[in-house]
Amino acid sequence: HYHYVSTSLKRGLDVFVEKPLAETIEECQELFDLANEVNKKLYVGYILMTHPSWNKFIDVSHELGKPLAMRMNLNQQAKGDFYDTLHNIMQVQSPIVDCGVHYVDIMYQMAQSRPVRVHAIGCRNWDKVPEHICNYGQLQVEFEDGSVGWYEAGWGPMMSEVAYFVKDVVGPDGAASICPAKGRSDDKDHHVEANTIIRHFSEQVDKEFVKDDEVINIDEPDHDGLALLEQQEFIDCIRNDKDMSAHQDRVMTSLRIVFAADESQRTKRVVEL
Repeated sequence: HYHYVSTSLKRGLDVFVEKPLAETIEECQELFDLANEVNKKLYVGYILMTHPSWNKFIDVSHELGKPLAMRMNLNQQAKGDFYDTLHNIMQVQSPIVDCGVHYVDIMYQMAQSRPVRVHAIGCRNWDKVPEHICNYGQLQVEFEDGSVGWYEAGWGPMMSEVAYFVKDVVGPDGAASICPAKGRSDDKDHHVEANTIIRHFSEQVDKEFVKDDEVINIDEPDHDGLALLEQQEFIDCIRNDKDMSAHQDRVMTSLRIVFAADESQRTKRVVEL
């Protein structure tokens, strides 16, 4: 979306844009620099940023101590209209880049620490995507404080629905896990659901747990309702002239991680950030 965003900012417009913001980290930074230069708001649509349940998930993770082990994935079967959606995205980006930005951003907010290195592997087992695109991949990211994160994404008609939705964070003081209502991997609403958060406490006396797991039930908007929350946040940024530096940092950090993962996948090397 580089051209659209650049043109709009130069014409004095505030911009809401869906990812991908641009195709390289340098172009992304250039757009944020331009927005700052012309004093306009550039808001990138990461739907989990304004998601009440996911923000609660982040808050709970801060009770778990450090370091954190964060495990997340989202594997998606391709069929019907969803086939075309996934197929079209993978003409230009792999799933761990397109989908991964959301979840490594969550990890960054949980760890509250700078990412320092990334390693990724992947394979192309769908012949309908370009040869340089891996329709299955997984990345590992290490943070400065010793926290680590794992993210997996696989798209295509061959994907199973075994363990396709893992959202889990573990620290010295316990764990927190998202347990969504039963859904399908091709259900877009289901991808962002966080109906229930299970908080596990690690404290023991005589090798027995002191506390029962806490069940946190949350009412949440549907996908369209979440999109509305994004728009409301964008309007608030404009009307109240909010500082965009934290938003820019989240977007750029998540992009650095997934672009490094893409590089690691191709070069088969660990990438230092």
